[in-house]
Amino acid sequence: MRSRLAALAALLLLPVVLIATPAHAATGLHVSGTNIVESGGQTFVIRGTSHAHTWYTGETQSFAGIKSLGANAVRVVLSGGRWTPNDTADVANVVSLCKQNKLICILENHDTTGYGEQSGAYTLDQAADYWISVKSALVGQEDYVIVNIGNEPVGNNAVTPGWASATTAAIRKLRDNGFDHALMVDAPNWGQDWAFTMRDSARTVFDSDPDRNTVFSIHMYGVFDTAAEITSYLDAFRTAGLPLVVGEFGHDHSDGNPDEDTIMAQAVSRGIGYLGWSWSGNGGGVEYLDQVTDFDATRLTSWGQRLFRGANGIAATAREAAVYAGGGDPDDTPPSTPGTPAASGITATGATLSWTASTDDTGVTGYDVYRSPSTLLGQSATNSITLTGLTPATAYQVYVRARDAAGNQSGQSASASFSTLPGGGDGGCTATATVQSQWGTGYVAQPVTVTNTGTSAKTGWTVTFTLPAGHTITGSWNAAVTVSGQTVTARNLAYNGNLGPGASTSFGFQAGRPSGQTSVPSGYTCAN
Repeated sequence: MRSRLAALAALLLLPVVLIATPAHAATGLHVSGTNIVESGGQTFVIRGTSHAHTWYTGETQSFAGIKSLGANAVRVVLSGGRWTPNDTADVANVVSLCKQNKLICILENHDTTGYGEQSGAYTLDQAADYWISVKSALVGQEDYVIVNIGNEPVGNNAVTPGWASATTAAIRKLRDNGFDHALMVDAPNWGQDWAFTMRDSARTVFDSDPDRNTVFSIHMYGVFDTAAEITSYLDAFRTAGLPLVVGEFGHDHSDGNPDEDTIMAQAVSRGIGYLGWSWSGNGGGVEYLDQVTDFDATRLTSWGQRLFRGANGIAATAREAAVYAGGGDPDDTPPSTPGTPAASGITATGATLSWTASTDDTGVTGYDVYRSPSTLLGQSATNSITLTGLTPATAYQVYVRARDAAGNQSGQSASASFSTLPGGGDGGCTATATVQSQWGTGYVAQPVTVTNTGTSAKTGWTVTFTLPAGHTITGSWNAAVTVSGQTVTARNLAYNGNLGPGASTSFGFQAGRPSGQTSVPSGYTCAN
């Protein structure tokens, strides 16, 4: 696919050239320097996920579910003909669902995925034609909609016209046909730009847009598995003064293990938007990228927990678009501080908290419950919450903050303290594994499913197994894996160690083996 060392060296040696980007008058959401800005002048930082609407048109409750977990945007997969087309009426309904749920709607045409390498893929010119065909659903929605012209529009093969020329032509075609929306363009190389085509030609493409209203989107999977690669790529766009978002990323992928912690931390520290892939319904061996099970917002997977509720996650960092609230105004006051929370119904693994409701001029939309100093324990739409998955025999201090419709948070309430009861039960667990795929010199085992078979909550787990002779671990995800000789030990990470009775989580690994062998590990053992 590429020489990793050469690619990283080229990225790190990128010259530093500061280029000022002038502000341009635009309708609705628009670019100003490196930022996306609303029509009222408020900076909007994308925090959301992608929803595969074109394949699951009946799962319209997903929009409310995505909003309920704190997102301020959703990237919606559409098709103009490679799959069952989403016509004008359907697109209009999608926009309406976004607006009903106060989400910025990033509409993407998936037909272009892997053009030049994948059979049936459409050109960017064809994608532009699709947007023109549904234009009536989009005109007038510039405050609410960003048009992502084509998903991952070039694979790893060379095509004619190349990415820069094809992208420029598609932008001009849409502008010539009256599109005043902010446009988003994906990188080539399946979105990962390992050849740096988008990085090196982004200025030319941006300047070709008569509205100067184009946002660049990088998809971060296996190519971005080190902090150096992530920060260097983001630095290149900051240096160029161009707007960039992480339009897709995951906690794992078939081409390697992306560094999602650095992706999220860097995006937050730099004020860059990000969109995780994807809400639910993944297939073809990447089911582990589902953030919820069966499109149900109450059934977060470990990846969903990480994205929405983890450090630098959506719940803690998203701010609702000002266009929805009459909020986002710098002069808007935060909600009043909630009353001191009181704990009741305390068990070994849970407790119920209640507090006096806050007030706010734009309306209180919900509450966030934190464990000191900033670990999010849960969210509630009302002034009470039942916490689950707590650690037995543990002292907790909790803080409650109110959120208003503008995304402002109140100060912390007075601290409430309580201790969970001692745990009981047998504390047992089991581990089972599935070999997802294998080849002559290696294999991928996933999921390795860890299930709490005890009658009380588990706060951590350890799985051990033995590799056949000559086998080596080459990658892992959702667990901290160490190897001693041929014995492999996999321990939970911070976000997937708490398992209630009967609950499960999973991890996976990739291994190499001598050519000609067909053996795989067996005898997985689970312990606290």
